[in-house]
Amino acid sequence: MKYAENYLRSAAAIITAYNGDTPFAGYLKTHFAANKKFGSKDRRYISQICYCYFRTGNSMVGIDMELALKSALYLCNNEPGVWADLFDQNWLRDWHQSLTQRIEFVKNHIAYFNPTQIFPFVSYLSKTIDIIQFSESHLIQPDLFIRVRPGRLPNVIKALANTEIEYKTVTDSCFALPNGTKLEGIAELEKDYVVQDYSSQQTATIMEAAKQLRKGKDASVDVWDCCAASGGKSILARDVLGNMELTVSDIRKSIIQNLAQRFERAGIRKYQSLIADLSKPINASELAGMQFDLIICDAPCSGSGTWGRTPEQLTQFSEQQILVFQQLQQQIVQNALTKLRNNGYFLYITCSVFEAENESMIPFIESRFPYMKAVEHRVIKGYDVKADTMFVALLKKMD
Repeated sequence: MKYAENYLRSAAAIITAYNGDTPFAGYLKTHFAANKKFGSKDRRYISQICYCYFRTGNSMVGIDMELALKSALYLCNNEPGVWADLFDQNWLRDWHQSLTQRIEFVKNHIAYFNPTQIFPFVSYLSKTIDIIQFSESHLIQPDLFIRVRPGRLPNVIKALANTEIEYKTVTDSCFALPNGTKLEGIAELEKDYVVQDYSSQQTATIMEAAKQLRKGKDASVDVWDCCAASGGKSILARDVLGNMELTVSDIRKSIIQNLAQRFERAGIRKYQSLIADLSKPINASELAGMQFDLIICDAPCSGSGTWGRTPEQLTQFSEQQILVFQQLQQQIVQNALTKLRNNGYFLYITCSVFEAENESMIPFIESRFPYMKAVEHRVIKGYDVKADTMFVALLKKMD
C-alpha cells in the first residue's frame, strides 16, 4: 500500500495523544473532524492500526512503537492483505492463519513481547474462565449478532438473502454478521430483529423460570428491568415471557427517552417507566406499593467481558475501579431487592469477567437477605465464539 508508512505514523501520533478520558471511537471521530486532510480510506486504515494496537493490551510494553504497530497488525489479521508492503519476506512467509502460530512467531522475533499481558488483570478473573483463551481472544474482532424476534424469521432470512450480506447461523434465532455490517435493508430493526450479543441472548433460558409464577394460562408476570439502559433485556423478556406487566427504570433521563423510541419500534407500548437512582434507598414516591415477580438487574459494571469491542480499556482501565463497581452493584442490589415478591426471582447480570462483580455477589446477597437463595449462576463464555463474555445469576426469594 502506497501510504502504509504514513498511516503508521498517524496512528502512532493518535495513540500517543490519547489519554482515555473518552471512548476511543469518539476520540477518533473528533480527531478526524479536526484534520480534514484524511479521506474515508485514510480514516479506515488508520483506525484499523490503532485498534489492532489496543488489542495487544500491555503485551508490547518496551517495544519501539513502529515495531509494536506492525506486530499488532500481524497478530490481528489472518493474512497481510493491504499491509504486505510493511513487512519483509521473513514475516510474510510465516504469516499463519493460526493465531497461536502468529503469537509464537512474534514471541520468537521480538524480545519484549509478552502475550500474558494482553489482558493485564487475569488475577481478578472468574475462576471458570480459561485465561489463555480469553486473553488471546482480544486479538480477534468480535462478530455483530442479531436476534430474530418470535415469528419474524422468514422476514429476516429473506432480507439477508436480498442484501447478500455474509452471515452465519448460530442458533435458530441468532445470526452472526461481520462487525461493522450495515444493517440497512435487513428487515425492520426492533420489530423483526434486535442487535444483541450472542451471550446476552443466552439469558433467555434463565428468564424462563419466571413463567411458573403465573397464576393462570393468560395471567401476566410483573417484571421490573431496574437498570434498563437501552431496553434489550426488556425486549428479550417480552419475547420469552409473553404477557407481562413491565416497569423499566434507569438513572438517566436521556436513556429512558431513547428507550421509549426503541419500544415503539418494537411494538411494546404497555409499560411504566421512571428515573431512579438505585444506588440510594428507594423513595416511597418512586415505586410506592409496587412489588414484582421478576426483577432484572443488568448491573452497571466494568464491562470487562466486552473489551474485545472497546480494546482501549485493556490499557486505560485501573484495577481500583473493580471495587468501585462492586460497591455500586451491592448498593443497587440491596435497594432493588426490597421490591421482590415472595417466591419471586432476581436475575443478576453483568458483562464483566471479574469475580468480585460476579460470583462474589451471591454470598453477599444471601448474607444480607437470608431468604434469597441462588438457583443457578454461571459465566457465559463468549470468547470462543467471537462474542462477549458475561455473568448471570438467578436467585429466588423463599417464603
